[in-house]
Amino acid sequence: MLDCGLDMTSTLNFLPLPLVQSPRLSNLPGWSLKDGNVFLDKELKECSGHVFVDSVPEFCLPEYVYVPFAVPEWKKGRKPMKDVVIEGSSKGGEFETELIDLSTVDVILISNYHCMMALPYITEHTGFTGTVYATEPTVQIGRLLMEELVNFIERVPKAQSASLWKNKDIQRLLPSPLKDAVEVSTWRRCYTMQEVNSALSKIQLVGYSQKIELFGAVQVTPLSSGYALGSSNWIIQSHYEKVSYVSGSSLLTTHPQPMDQASLKNSDVLVLTGLTQIPTANPDGMVGEFFSNLALTVRNGGNVLVPCYPSGVIYDLLECLYQYIDSAGLSSIPFYFISPVANSSLEFSQIFAEWLCHNKQTKVYLPEPPFPHAELIQTNKLKHYPSIHGDFSNDFRQPCVVFTGHPSLRFGDVVHFMELWGKSSLNTVIFTEPDFSYLEALAPYQPLAMKCIYCPIDTRLNFIQVSKLLKEVQPLHVVCPEQYTQPPPAQAHRMDLMIDCQPPPMSYRRAEVLALPFKRRYEKIEIMPELADSLVPMEIKPGISLATVSAVLHTKDNKHVLQPPPRPIQPTGGKKRKRVTDDIPDCKVLKPLLSGSIPVEQFVQTLEKHGFSDIKVEDTAKGHIVLLQEAETLIQIEEDSTHIICDNDEMLRVRLRDLVLKFLQKF
Repeated sequence: MLDCGLDMTSTLNFLPLPLVQSPRLSNLPGWSLKDGNVFLDKELKECSGHVFVDSVPEFCLPEYVYVPFAVPEWKKGRKPMKDVVIEGSSKGGEFETELIDLSTVDVILISNYHCMMALPYITEHTGFTGTVYATEPTVQIGRLLMEELVNFIERVPKAQSASLWKNKDIQRLLPSPLKDAVEVSTWRRCYTMQEVNSALSKIQLVGYSQKIELFGAVQVTPLSSGYALGSSNWIIQSHYEKVSYVSGSSLLTTHPQPMDQASLKNSDVLVLTGLTQIPTANPDGMVGEFFSNLALTVRNGGNVLVPCYPSGVIYDLLECLYQYIDSAGLSSIPFYFISPVANSSLEFSQIFAEWLCHNKQTKVYLPEPPFPHAELIQTNKLKHYPSIHGDFSNDFRQPCVVFTGHPSLRFGDVVHFMELWGKSSLNTVIFTEPDFSYLEALAPYQPLAMKCIYCPIDTRLNFIQVSKLLKEVQPLHVVCPEQYTQPPPAQAHRMDLMIDCQPPPMSYRRAEVLALPFKRRYEKIEIMPELADSLVPMEIKPGISLATVSAVLHTKDNKHVLQPPPRPIQPTGGKKRKRVTDDIPDCKVLKPLLSGSIPVEQFVQTLEKHGFSDIKVEDTAKGHIVLLQEAETLIQIEEDSTHIICDNDEMLRVRLRDLVLKFLQKF
């Protein structure tokens, strides 16, 4: 399995979880069906024309995952609507799907820390018992992202759990986007830290260019993808076939090691995914726009809120901030980074030196911290806190800039700041993460007075960079999602916003099974040294030599070895013992193999020289027939065999055989 990402956009259908009691959210009116037969007002709330679920946010799991099935609240004593059907099955207490049996998956390869967020659901709630491979920064930063997510959800417990709206017949009566939500019956609450720790304990750490044998069948190798600390592309290859998996890659010179492109060459198939979500936005331009809006707001006395993840783009923003802060006259403005894992994230970024780009690696040996946010912290220009409670309350002063999560605006400290600052037009919220629609993220906070700026920074490959990459590495076939093979629906004229390569890429859709365009035709077989020493090759063509071999083929863990056959046991004590094996011939009694072809005209001349006359040659579909009419003998010559047919004259047959052998090589 390649990656196991978690779709968090499902959380946009839920009301935010405020850290402090919010009268505005508490007093939102309930929403129910017009016919009045189903009471949804306790589950659904209306805000500025949008309907949201008033419950703990739930996540859309990968379709191949099932977790313990929760009995809907309405089944615990309330009668459902007539003809209501619940999707899925509660058989055995688990929700089941038939897309894939995870107990048959042996290995999961993780590309980056954003692509492992569904791992606890897989390792703790399915039949998966295999191995997960990932780099150390991916695991450690992935742990931070999961820990932050769990903390955000668990520190604001919610009494009610909405489930009636998930009923298939009810959902279709709801307004959009709830009506259009996919597979809502599979949505689940967040995992626990116990499940996170258990899942991460099953991961095996790997390093770039490290070759890992998988059951002797294939070899997998992680390569730097240039996107994030420890992010990887993967090579999956046998001795004769090679598949490259390219996901979440970047050619920009930010903090991670640069992308390893050379190792992707000579691929039979290149599987391509994880391209930029905003191909028309230039990351450098977005960073410039980010700082110009930030400076404009604080100069006018307003506050800036930046919803972000605790790792990734924030490192680059803080580095740009270090260079920009003095020239923009922002030295007196406090910058706050608030996250349960803020301290760990900032420290981790400084200790993973071997995973950084060359410029940052060299600073470690000076010694200097590779990231300048260390100096921002030392000079008190950047302060970090686990939450808004405690020390932050004492240090907080305005105007200021706050980096905090979660980018969905549904949970975390960002909810408090949206409620606190949303009523003033002096304040600005700047969206930098491209994972969520900022308009949908803002919907439950409307009407909103604060300014909203969308500066999505996505450093992953765009279509121009992909086309150039494919021309350089030249894979025989490219496999990608169908969306990459056509322009976006909103920009149908932009033919440059699609993959352009030759041959055209093979595309796939959701839940489609795709047969990769190559077959394994060869296997590598090793030969034991003592057996190789006994071989005597003979040259049958210039540059081509052959040798016969009698051996035992030993196969274990998909590795094949030719070993010398066992020697027969010599009889002792007058009793004749049977050979250890009767199906392995002795090398000494093997008949020689023949190679070459028989030129018919020269063969006929040779027959005539040796006294044969009345010779007639007939052509056949497979070769020739030489008739010795006087001797009543037939010689059938074909591409891969020769037959001598004569009646009860063994001496003649042997004589003709020897004449045939003169034209062939023996080995």
